[in-house]
Amino acid sequence: MARALRLWLLLAVAAAAAALLALASGSVATPPGEVWRLLWAPDASSTSQVLHGLRLPRALAAFGVGGLLALAGALMQVLLRNPLADPYVLGVSGGASVGALLALMLAGSALAVQAGAFGGALASIVLVFTLAQRDLSRLDTTARLDSAPRLLLTGVMLAALWSALITVLLMLAPEARLRGMLFWLAGDLGGGEAGVASLAPLMVLGVVLLLAWPLARELNVLLRGTAAAQSLGVPVLRLRRIVYALASLATAVAVTTGGAIGFVGLVVPHALRLLLGNDQRVLLPACALAGGTLLLLTDTIARTLVAPQQLPVGVITALLGVPTFIALLLGRGGRK
Repeated sequence: MARALRLWLLLAVAAAAAALLALASGSVATPPGEVWRLLWAPDASSTSQVLHGLRLPRALAAFGVGGLLALAGALMQVLLRNPLADPYVLGVSGGASVGALLALMLAGSALAVQAGAFGGALASIVLVFTLAQRDLSRLDTTARLDSAPRLLLTGVMLAALWSALITVLLMLAPEARLRGMLFWLAGDLGGGEAGVASLAPLMVLGVVLLLAWPLARELNVLLRGTAAAQSLGVPVLRLRRIVYALASLATAVAVTTGGAIGFVGLVVPHALRLLLGNDQRVLLPACALAGGTLLLLTDTIARTLVAPQQLPVGVITALLGVPTFIALLLGRGGRK
């Protein structure tokens, strides 16, 4: 446990450094010392207003969204017993995207977009869960315990449906709305506002982690297979429902806040698993910290690379995530 504490402390220090970099970077750079002073003693200067009104809410949202995606990815990989699963594999992001795009077409306000995205994500969660649990009414216990393939296939089919609807919406979208819709689909953290809206992902991250971490021992047993877990007294069906609910909630809040940001939920858990092993007691908190740090850094790059213009953060995560993931796979294959 001492090793795990040292690891979490190291990741927390990295997160703090990434946060300071994010707050100091922008179209006009701010010295780190000035950032530190204004954080604790804000004044009426334009630098203080930019820091507290724009950069700080966005940094909090970025860390919360990144942590949620990485944590949801780790939970999904346990639930489906597939190290290549990610938070979007069950179609939650597709449902959120349809809801958000509809809101952009009809209303366009930030609140309407977030409400539409969250409503679409919840609709997708309910659909997947309902369709995948149809076989739970059977008396065949084995079928009930082996519902992971059904859950995965249901999510994949639903994701294909959402993708078709997204294409239709983009084809029918007015020219004036199209750029905003494409930007949201690529991942956008620029809609964060000061107050509860920017803190929501961070608060949900804390709640999901507090609920998931006590289940870590049972999750470790579940990785051995459903039959082994059942024989060792793990309530497999209840555990799967809880894990699915927590991962879906984390994904829904993340997508609602930042759009469809890819690769964080896939690369971070996979990389940490290769480095630290597969003990969920260590892995889950590490994913929350590392995912938040990664998205903080990539969002900083997205804001500053072509400043004063901004790139969608999802583009940066994909450009960095694809070669990183390939390198991880090649490195793993080389060790074998």
